[in-house]
Amino acid sequence: MLYIKEVLLQLLFALTPFVLYNIYYRDKTANYSKRFINITCMICLFMSMTFYSSVQNGIIFDIRYVIMFFGLVYGGMTTGLILLVEFVMYRILIGGQGLFSAMIILVITFNLSVLLSILYRRRSEYRNLITFLAGLSFSVIPICVMLVTEHKYVVENLTFNILAMPIQNSLGIWLLISLFNKAVSDKQLFQKYLQNEKVETIAHVAASLAHEVRNPLTAVMGFLKLIRNDSISKEKTNYYIDICVEEMKRTEVILSEYLSIAKPSTPNYEQMDLVPQLNSIIDIMTPYANMNNVALEVHNQGQELYISANPNEIKQLLINFIKNAVEACSYISRGKVVIRMAPESQLYAKITIHDNGVGMSSEQLERLGTIYFSTKSNGTGVGLTFSYQLIRSMNGSVHVQSTLGKGTEFVISLPLTN
Repeated sequence: MLYIKEVLLQLLFALTPFVLYNIYYRDKTANYSKRFINITCMICLFMSMTFYSSVQNGIIFDIRYVIMFFGLVYGGMTTGLILLVEFVMYRILIGGQGLFSAMIILVITFNLSVLLSILYRRRSEYRNLITFLAGLSFSVIPICVMLVTEHKYVVENLTFNILAMPIQNSLGIWLLISLFNKAVSDKQLFQKYLQNEKVETIAHVAASLAHEVRNPLTAVMGFLKLIRNDSISKEKTNYYIDICVEEMKRTEVILSEYLSIAKPSTPNYEQMDLVPQLNSIIDIMTPYANMNNVALEVHNQGQELYISANPNEIKQLLINFIKNAVEACSYISRGKVVIRMAPESQLYAKITIHDNGVGMSSEQLERLGTIYFSTKSNGTGVGLTFSYQLIRSMNGSVHVQSTLGKGTEFVISLPLTN
């Protein structure tokens, strides 16, 4: 039983680099460094030689060969030489009957470890075989040397030498190399994932920016086409120009917000009335609806509906829904978008956007609001994703009903303020 405890203790020391790696690098994006390998291997070697296995005074066994091979594989020759010096100095300090045999075994196993570590790094397809050969060699070589230098000791403690020591070295090197290699591979995959995540985030931001800027530019384009019409009055022309200037200012605000995305600030919420905001948006979207041969109808009870929100975000949110509704009707004759606004139970402002367009299937409804999902061939899905997230952040809700070929209805509920 004592031998089993000693072997298990040595196996624990063998797994020290793996354990420390998972503790130290768990929350870090970087992978291991040679400095980390040097320090952990030195600690592990010192602990294993301090609390060694032994059945005869002066003859000690530990997992020194496992640690040296591991250090050479992941730290290189420098780590191997550091461990070699550490072992020699500490083993001389410990002394005892097995000192001479230990030095002979060390010369053989160290050179073999250097060779196997080089093969391990260069021939990745044979790593399992190399690990097996290393464990087998580090189990057989000490016994063979001891049979020559300490024959009587080996014979008297045959069970320990042919069972405990091979298990200790073979199992130790297999566990350490396999588990550490798996941890390093997982970390590399994590680093690759982070890199892909950065690229994907940039792509999302670019798609979102293009989407947000396209809306005011579309409105400006529609009004500029109307201004070219000589039949409209000067007052109407000036009114359209004012709207264009307002939309260009909104574009500037959007760009400024994206430029400050790296240092987001607290949302700038203020109390605002939804009714004039909706009327302003209808003025903006009417030319776009006319371009697509779609009629816009607005119904509200004329009462004030105050909510706490960012006016620019609410404007963008409503434009997203109305623009999508208009586009859903652009391929049918007599397309119509009906917008209703009314209080709901004195707690919420209820905005209903109904269109008689192409509609959506149940599968499309389930994915609605998901990034990069869009029912349009040239859509990104970013607009509705932004809108859904904004509604949820305001403790509101959005419900949708749709039938293919008959149209879609969005019901947005936003909490009222006193």
